[in-house]
Formats: sequence, structure tokens, C-alpha cells
Amino acid sequence: MIIDQDGNTTLITQEKASIIELVKKIDILYDRFKNNNLIVNITKLDDVKLSDIVEFLQLSNKHRKAKHSFVIVSNSANLNEMPDEIIVVPSTKEAYDVIEMEVMERDLGF
Repeated sequence: MIIDQDGNTTLITQEKASIIELVKKIDILYDRFKNNNLIVNITKLDDVKLSDIVEFLQLSNKHRKAKHSFVIVSNSANLNEMPDEIIVVPSTKEAYDVIEMEVMERDLGF
């Protein structure tokens, strides 16, 4: 797991760990980036299923409840299968775009 800081956004890139291991590591280290927007990049995984994305749901809900963005980047997930409660995009650029939009919405009181 590689952690990069970019302003008020933390980018976590999955290396070799399974999705379950990655979620556990993020949960353990959560206090380090709980006040930042969070991007989890899992593009190194070839076949991302709905069940893999659902592993992040509790973490995403906790983070979004605290008024911070949580976005998963996967270019191999079927985006049409993803639940509305979690944001999955195919590129890091799109993840930053989503965060920018959500920050504007929060600033406007939405």
C-alpha cells in the first residue's frame, strides 16, 4: 500500500494485498487521513467484482458521513454494477474531478 498526500486529498494505491487486506490496512491507519478526501486506487487488480467494491462500503459510509469524499479508482470494474452508495471511477483524474465537485456541493450546503 502506497500513501500519497496531495493537499487535502490522500491517494492510497493498492500494490499486492487483496481487497480484504487493503480495507483492513486502511481501517487501521484511518486516523492518519480521516480529515482528508480519500482516493483508493485499485487499478492494478485485473478483475474487480461487485463483492470487492462492497468491502469498502462501511469505510466509505463512515468517511462520507464525516463530510469527506471517498472515491475508488478501478478500470476493470463494471461501473454499471456498482451501488449508488459508493463512487467508483475508471481513472485518477476522474476521482479528483468527483472530489472537486463534492467539495463545491458541500461548500454550497448540499
